[in-house]
Amino acid sequence: MNYPYIIIDDNQESVLKTKAIADGFSELVFVASANNYADGLNLILEHSPKLIFLEIDPADTASNLSLALINELYRYLKVIPKIIITTSKKDLAFEAIQYEVADYIIKPVQKIDLIKSILKIKKSIGEDDGFIAQNQVAHQETKVEQPKIPVDVQKPIEEEILILNENDQELLEEHLQTPVDVQETLEEEILILNENDQELLDDQLQTTSDDTTEDDVVALDETQELLEGQIPETYIQQSKPNVEQPLVLCIKSYGDYRYIDASDICYFQADNNSTDIHLNNGEMVTAFKTLKHFEGVLPYPFARIHNSYIVNRNYISRIHTGNAVCYIKNTTTKLPFSKSYKENVDLIISEFANGNYLEI
Repeated sequence: MNYPYIIIDDNQESVLKTKAIADGFSELVFVASANNYADGLNLILEHSPKLIFLEIDPADTASNLSLALINELYRYLKVIPKIIITTSKKDLAFEAIQYEVADYIIKPVQKIDLIKSILKIKKSIGEDDGFIAQNQVAHQETKVEQPKIPVDVQKPIEEEILILNENDQELLEEHLQTPVDVQETLEEEILILNENDQELLDDQLQTTSDDTTEDDVVALDETQELLEGQIPETYIQQSKPNVEQPLVLCIKSYGDYRYIDASDICYFQADNNSTDIHLNNGEMVTAFKTLKHFEGVLPYPFARIHNSYIVNRNYISRIHTGNAVCYIKNTTTKLPFSKSYKENVDLIISEFANGNYLEI
């Protein structure tokens, strides 16, 4: 099986090194490479590769490369390609695992590391293929071909079956013909039994009419249902439909767990090694994580527009490209955006235009 692949890395030298090692595998087919977030996303959507080599901690921050690219793929693709992270640090390995990447390779990429990654991918795909093939064989084995009967033998067999059916019919009719006197006797016995059952039920109801309990009433009702030949109805509890839960951020600090609905967050502001989270009610919460950390884990509709700001696009009321600022709804706050993140701002503008939108 061939694996068309794309390399996304801000360092062109690293791209060439990865490609040189990958060229040694006949099943790997190079498609293209990109050095930034936007070009990489466009290449993936255009070529639909089976494998992606992705740098998530670039030296050039303007490339905007991070795990957020994987989140973006879920917006457009039903089947996400196998993604191998290639980076120089181990710090983001745990976060990468949460994104279900195929492998995490530390630079410089070695041939043996790539061999292991390809073998793991082959094994996972091979197990699925083997399971499908096994099911197909089992399904074929259950189909037993009926033996074909020659025409000259088939006709006598059909005649014998017809004779047997006629004999069976006569025998059945003999059993069904019950003498009239026996039939009347059976009807009288059935009537007597029904009357006795009714009298028994009436006696039970009379003896419990004065000091009956709820349990006794239930028991009598069940007895009456059984005598009448009724089966109590069984009610099946309907399962609740699966509803996607809204994202909740937990800000943890020394045993203090603060839960924040992501929909209430207007924007994030960097403050050295911590980040200030501004809410729609005017409150501010400090988290001891860097803004880069939040950029890597936050899904849509959050987008980074500046080295110091990540904004929730649902709270943007105005974008002034001339002054390079975004306005926050129901406030006087203006957030600047930089040239390095201008592509994210352009994407926000295009998303507004794709919705229920009227430009005047």
